[in-house]
Amino acid sequence: MEKRNIAILGSTGSIGQQALDVVRQHPDRFSVDLLTAHRNTDLLIRQAREFEPNAVVIRDESLYKTVADALQPLGIKVFAGMDSICSLAAADSVDIVLTALVGYSGLKPTIAAIKAGKPIALANKETLVAGGPVVMDLVRQYNVPLLPVDSEHSAIFQCLLGAAGNRIRKIHLTASGGPFRTWRREDIEKATFREALQHPQWNMGAKITIDSATMMNKGFEMIEARWLFDTAPEDIRIVVHPQSIIHSMVEFEDGAVLAQMGHPDMREPIQFALSFPDRLTLNNRKLDFPAIGSLTFEEPDFEKFPCLGLAFEAIRRGGNLPCAMNAANEAAVAAYLHEKIAFYDIPRIISEIMGRTAFIEKPSLEDILQTNKEAFDRANLLIDNK
Repeated sequence: MEKRNIAILGSTGSIGQQALDVVRQHPDRFSVDLLTAHRNTDLLIRQAREFEPNAVVIRDESLYKTVADALQPLGIKVFAGMDSICSLAAADSVDIVLTALVGYSGLKPTIAAIKAGKPIALANKETLVAGGPVVMDLVRQYNVPLLPVDSEHSAIFQCLLGAAGNRIRKIHLTASGGPFRTWRREDIEKATFREALQHPQWNMGAKITIDSATMMNKGFEMIEARWLFDTAPEDIRIVVHPQSIIHSMVEFEDGAVLAQMGHPDMREPIQFALSFPDRLTLNNRKLDFPAIGSLTFEEPDFEKFPCLGLAFEAIRRGGNLPCAMNAANEAAVAAYLHEKIAFYDIPRIISEIMGRTAFIEKPSLEDILQTNKEAFDRANLLIDNK
């Protein structure tokens, strides 16, 4: 494998930091061409000093001078704003783009990189939730590899590598169940955001951790799987697996099931996407099956976690509805983290926004952008008037 220059979009987030640890372990295989961050200037500057990328982008333009002054002695180019992220992700010097931005913000730069013919290591599920039909049309048009980074989709992808083209009967998408799996509904109703952030297995950013607590994250992953693997929603089954050892499974027509397993460590799927088709060594914890003892599985509780049902409703109806759902969720999660609303206000707001959205069966990119704005603004209005 030739050395690959990586653009890491969202380098200061959880996925971005773990991707840089992969680079540390394989400096002969990977170099960093681009780093981007939203507001975390201190960490971005430290990362740039260590990895010496060709360029960095701070998305918040008011922070440009802070970053530029710090990196000027190193000769690292510094830019600001989303337009810069989009243009630099498409630069000739980039071999692969890791999209690890939070939420809907990942859509535009991912599309820009696809149009430039860049392989995409996708860690931003909202890109396919909000813009699935548009993004997948572009992937086919530009013949670009779209490599999944989410542990569940990486697992499915790895299982399919051994499928020899045989048709999938069902995808079994595993879920940890989040921090409230064993809680009663009346207790979840009163849960604080601090309790929701206590994930039992994974160390993630605040937004995705809240999505895991509501199980909207698993709904997003179901939608992402629908697009990545061209699978109908009714052929994707959510299975709660608290140990998070089996990352997902694929069932075939003869009933055989292939599973991909490993400890909860996002560096594994990140590295596999960046190095594909090669498997490289990784300094991580290896499975010890006798020490694990047992693996358990449960049905998801759609009453305790109504966001899961809303995600299935959105993708079954299709069009621009998943985009509206995603926008409403982003607004509601932000409000919950700021203690403006209660836990179950999140699905209530999402449901109301989905009901108010003007349905577009075959949305263009412009339709997606407009739907996102309208749904996000309406959700915030609901929150403000609560």
